Amino acid sequence: MLALGASAAAPHGAVAVATPPAGAASMPKAKPGARVPAVRLVDVNSASRQALMTLPGIGAAEAGRIVAGRPYLTKAHLVTHKALTMAQYQAIAGSIIARQRTQPAAGAKKGKS
Repeated sequence: MLALGASAAAPHGAVAVATPPAGAASMPKAKPGARVPAVRLVDVNSASRQALMTLPGIGAAEAGRIVAGRPYLTKAHLVTHKALTMAQYQAIAGSIIARQRTQPAAGAKKGKS
């Protein structure tokens, strides 16, 4: 008979112990059915300099380079277009998006329904 927690694959009664992921003890417990607060993403293609400067590590110079380099097809273009360093980009990547303006379909008539 196997001891509680022992595995058939474990050698001679060794006990398999499940360990929680790193940092799990400090993570708050969510109540079932609780709503997760929405994270407000900053659009690098339309945000003001002041809004960009609310991001960690983004000052007036970085915000100016971001605005000057618009539009960006993806947020990763902040690095390839040299608006930010890779370290600066990695610090804010989860807080930004690069929305594209939608263009009306070719041949679409305006104002008539």
